[in-house]
Amino acid sequence: MTAYVALVRAVNVSGTGKLPKEELKAMGEACGFEQVRTFINSGNLLFASELAESVVKERIEEKLAGFFGRPVPAFVRNAKEMAEVGAKNPFADDKPTQVMAHFIDEKPSQAMIDEARDVQEERLALGPRVIYISYGGGIADSKLKMPALKQGTARNMNSVAKIAELLAGMQ
Repeated sequence: MTAYVALVRAVNVSGTGKLPKEELKAMGEACGFEQVRTFINSGNLLFASELAESVVKERIEEKLAGFFGRPVPAFVRNAKEMAEVGAKNPFADDKPTQVMAHFIDEKPSQAMIDEARDVQEERLALGPRVIYISYGGGIADSKLKMPALKQGTARNMNSVAKIAELLAGMQ
């Protein structure tokens, strides 16, 4: 049995799609997952399954599309991967709330960082299917534009650490 998290893109933030955590939990249960729970009300579904990551992702995205009436991506990571995202944070010298792990489906490349525009005080680095960004001047004031992030989802390092801790406890 593998402990997973599905990080749903753009729910319950900035006026985007509303997805109550009770509904998200019900979706996980309807997928046949075990030990289903959520973490905060921003699209974090934790569960255990014997299914492969690709199958888990497909099932969750199918449920999300049924709920929203349109495709909504989910980024699936296992317990080991979430712990690795936290451990490899290259900006541990910054406040965890100012450092975001932007989860994407593919392995990030230097070209993705090179495409970034309007970089001010931000620092950027590549990680394991994530792009780390330290928003030194504050996230709210950032003008950063990065095409690679348009289809991803972000969690701050406090959330990454807590999710990794919760997943470790499920194994």
